Amino acid sequence: MKSILILLIITTQTLFGLISIAPVKIAEKPGLHGKISTSLQTRRGSTKKESYKAAFRIAYDNNSTHVTWSEVSAEYGKSNDVEDTNRLYMHIRHIYALTEEVVRGEILGQLQRDKFKLIRERAITGLGLRLKAFELLESSKGYLGVGGFYENINYTSDDATENHIRGNSYFTYTSGFNENSFSYTLYYQPLLDNFSDYIESHKFQLKIHVFKKLSLSFKLSYDVDSKPPEGINKYDFYQETSFVFEF
Repeated sequence: MKSILILLIITTQTLFGLISIAPVKIAEKPGLHGKISTSLQTRRGSTKKESYKAAFRIAYDNNSTHVTWSEVSAEYGKSNDVEDTNRLYMHIRHIYALTEEVVRGEILGQLQRDKFKLIRERAITGLGLRLKAFELLESSKGYLGVGGFYENINYTSDDATENHIRGNSYFTYTSGFNENSFSYTLYYQPLLDNFSDYIESHKFQLKIHVFKKLSLSFKLSYDVDSKPPEGINKYDFYQETSFVFEF
């Protein structure tokens, strides 16, 4: 079975580095640990394609009251010598226990750049609460999150700048089986003064253990921006497949 999965990943047309979308839990992995993923796609012949991506996450868990994690990813690609992908993503989050089991506080910061979404820079700072909604056995858990963030966006198209305060609500579910896992996360982020302007995101991930600290990950995402910059599609769908090494 594992050899079939390895063959599948090698023959998949688009390979990306992938960081898990599963919720980080306090005392799950005490101490300092991380994940790293890199990928390269090269095609020659009737289609000329180059794509590169690297992703890295590091976390510190004090095994009792808090965990801090940070993630960085960068992606660049060309098709027939024409640049078509240029993205940078950085995120940091601190999670701390407000009650023993159920309530967690979150503080976050984020920086994004995406040339082909006309985003020169998108900076976010925010905070919120996360609640454990349910737990089925020890392997399946659901969480609800609510909070808000300040958003500053600079666009490349007309040097426009936007400043907003958005609400941030999410539901996330994760289920583990043997050394494998499945995760789903839904985000809904409306402007607090205009609920018709919202960002919605659905993310699915299946992680399959391959060997020791190496896993195979499949991720699907469907994102909606109700009011994107002019000329940018409201909807984005993409699939990511990768090997992830944990340390």
